[in-house]
Amino acid sequence: MAAPNSAERKACWDSRDLLWKCLDDNDDKAASCQKFQSEFEANCPAQWVKYFTKRRDFLKYKEKMQKEGFKPAEGPQEAS
Repeated sequence: MAAPNSAERKACWDSRDLLWKCLDDNDDKAASCQKFQSEFEANCPAQWVKYFTKRRDFLKYKEKMQKEGFKPAEGPQEAS
């Protein structure tokens, strides 16, 4: 597969941005953004879709950690 040209990259990024905005506006409910998801998948190479999906998950996790801070999981406590 040839690398996307400038117009194809722009179409992909625009589709990604519209999807991410929809997800932000709908509390990450994918069902509400199915139209945007389909356009995103149609306008971007599959590998890019995979990358951008993981990137969004990471950015959301990072934002949560910066807001709430890290809280270690509660597990078995060792006796002192």
